[in-house]
Amino acid sequence: MKSPVHRCRDVDHGRGQTGTVAVSECLQAEQRIPVSKDVITSSSTSGLWFIRDTCGIVCGVITWLLVFYAEFVVVFVMLLPSKNLIYSVVNGTVFNSLAFLALASHLRAMCTDPGAVPKGNATKEYIESLQLKPGQVVYKCPKCCSIKPDRAHHCSVCRRCIRKMDHHCPWVNNCVGENNQKYFVLFTMYIALVSLHALVMVVFHFLYCFEDDWTKCSSFSPPATVILLILLCFEGLLFLIFTSVMFGTQVHSICTDETGIERLKGETGKWGKMPCWEAMQEAFGGPLAFSWCSPFTGLSCQRDSEGHAAVMQGEIIEEDVISIPLS
Repeated sequence: MKSPVHRCRDVDHGRGQTGTVAVSECLQAEQRIPVSKDVITSSSTSGLWFIRDTCGIVCGVITWLLVFYAEFVVVFVMLLPSKNLIYSVVNGTVFNSLAFLALASHLRAMCTDPGAVPKGNATKEYIESLQLKPGQVVYKCPKCCSIKPDRAHHCSVCRRCIRKMDHHCPWVNNCVGENNQKYFVLFTMYIALVSLHALVMVVFHFLYCFEDDWTKCSSFSPPATVILLILLCFEGLLFLIFTSVMFGTQVHSICTDETGIERLKGETGKWGKMPCWEAMQEAFGGPLAFSWCSPFTGLSCQRDSEGHAAVMQGEIIEEDVISIPLS
């Protein structure tokens, strides 16, 4: 089993690991007490959160373009040429509502601080301000020079330590962490639903065109109509499978109170795991309500940490494992 120090290592193994192991061996097992995530605040910015990563930005733009393509085919190839007004209105309303909620969830997941630990706060002044008990140990990230709370991991793309980091998703150009996991779950759910709805409409449109004249079932030529529908069918099937798997994985992570990185690294966890329903309420912002399905509601149960965002000035401590009291 990995030592607590190794369990708190970054996603990227970097410098300072030898010194970390040497210090940890000098500490007794009962002294290796990680600092709770409630002690070290995660909010590091009150402005807009956006990661300037080329791959993530390209993937995010592609996501929106694919949704717009599906919108174009559904509206202009299938619904507008339809002779059944009720069919067009009902399906158009459902499809556009799901697409809007999917894009709104994507935007919230991309532009929400996932739970970044304040950068450069590994100073003696800041640690002393935490008023920790003697015998406790805090861990410093050697890459972003921040004091890492329990269950925080370093992301090499965001270049920050993220609380309860599950993984970094290029499709939302952001980490999936404590503060934006709800929006990522909603994004995968709505994309899966809109993909399923598009596939069902493609099947019905093909059946309708086979029974009727192909020149009357679409505003485009029959070859163009077939190509557009096949591409939409391929896109819908691909994203239905992908997002359904991601949705199930995220719900499982929430219910088991164990992130993807923790499973990947084999971390059994020193934290007390919450029951499934309690973990769901924390992730989605309160008791079961319609707000769970809304990307426009915040996480009301999250603590307001704006007052703790300031980093105490001082010299960065060199050690990666810091015991209390400070020497």
